[in-house]
Amino acid sequence: MYIKLGLFIDGKWHYESNTYSDVLNPADETVLGKLPHATEEDLNKAVESAKSGFQIWKNTSPEERGAILIKIANIIEEKKQEIARIMTLEQGKILAEAVGEVERAVDSFQWNGEQAKKINDYIVADRPNGLKTYIKPQPVGVALGLTAWNFPIILIARKLAPALAAGCSMILKASEETPGTAVYLCKIFEQAGLPKGVVNLVFGVPSDISDFLFQKKEIRKVSFTGSVPVGKMLAAKAASTLKRLTLELGGHSPAIVAEDANLEKTLDILSGFKFRNAGQVCIAPSRFFIHDKIYDQMLDGFVKRAKNIKLGNGLDETTTMGPMANERRLDAMKEFVEDATNKGANIVTGGRRYGNSGYFWEPTIIENVSKDSEMLNTEIFGPVMPLIKYHDYDEAIEEANRLDYGLASYVYAEDKKLIDKLSTDIEAGGVSVNSAAPMHTDIPYGGFKESGIGYEGGQEAIDSYMHKKNINIID
Repeated sequence: MYIKLGLFIDGKWHYESNTYSDVLNPADETVLGKLPHATEEDLNKAVESAKSGFQIWKNTSPEERGAILIKIANIIEEKKQEIARIMTLEQGKILAEAVGEVERAVDSFQWNGEQAKKINDYIVADRPNGLKTYIKPQPVGVALGLTAWNFPIILIARKLAPALAAGCSMILKASEETPGTAVYLCKIFEQAGLPKGVVNLVFGVPSDISDFLFQKKEIRKVSFTGSVPVGKMLAAKAASTLKRLTLELGGHSPAIVAEDANLEKTLDILSGFKFRNAGQVCIAPSRFFIHDKIYDQMLDGFVKRAKNIKLGNGLDETTTMGPMANERRLDAMKEFVEDATNKGANIVTGGRRYGNSGYFWEPTIIENVSKDSEMLNTEIFGPVMPLIKYHDYDEAIEEANRLDYGLASYVYAEDKKLIDKLSTDIEAGGVSVNSAAPMHTDIPYGGFKESGIGYEGGQEAIDSYMHKKNINIID
């Protein structure tokens, strides 16, 4: 069973619309449900509802806000198997990964709930002339959350939990390709006692919704996760009303493997992280720089692990990699591989669609990829692993930094001086050394260069939804 899809506006469910879109199961291309799209009238109602909800929520004490967030976390934990199943049906990832994602959402609501309770005025200056300066943190107002399909619940949680902790209301425009997870989550908000209007859920043609809502002065903050081109477009739209922006955009993460790396450990980490969610992870390693002294061993190890991956429906417990989320990603993989091979690359394993039903792509390892190949210049976002042989570390760093992306990066080495050099010189929002660290709730994570603006996670995320008003008083 899937879930009945609808819009959630002013505390009411709206299941009827003039326009619908099909939600497909990427494992077999069957229709899971019909998704109603919001009209302009619906969007106006969502804005008015969010305005009203904000007045209620901003005047709710930080302790009460925190308690409701923690209650939401507890209900999500209770319902995690149901949520994970819906997610696998509509997105394709294996059930174990879906459960793990739900658990991260639990952590996000829990942590932000605890942080909400700590929001208070504080003194920053007490001067000899009697002047005291207080900082009064206040929520900025109505926020707009725009989330992608690759992580249907954690992307919502990383925007919504800090916004609610700060005291903001939010209009959530979740992905039309994975709406069931968002619908289920809004039902949990009702159960947890979140006041009417604090969260409103809408769907529709993304560009139409952003065109309409970005004109609204009532919306003062926007948080978006998606591609660099769309992020740039939204930044331009936000300029007309100077909305605050958090943009978590695409990446093309370099992984530099040094000659002294622990080979087996490195192979396990990189293979596991690269093929998680069929490679549809913004921080996944996607350009693999392998020192020439260990290249052949690494190549053999990657091939062995790729061939051991079992493709199939994510609900089958024997499956280790599910389908791509949509047909567009299949087409993109085909174009990447054809472009690279036309320019002299060699496919070591994979390189093709798997089967005739569902959006499956074989785990692919490719070498001798030309620098001007599209896959070395554009975010891959799929299960394709290009291997690049290098000898000089400075050359590897230069190539790693060549692109305008700067989200995540990975270093595998034992020499501490080399680790320090690579960690310092790589231009990225984060560097993971001998690991594949995820985006933890309590750590601010943001892109460098064109991979984003601002931070999600940590206290910085809550602060992005707040204005720090200073109050100057002479006793």
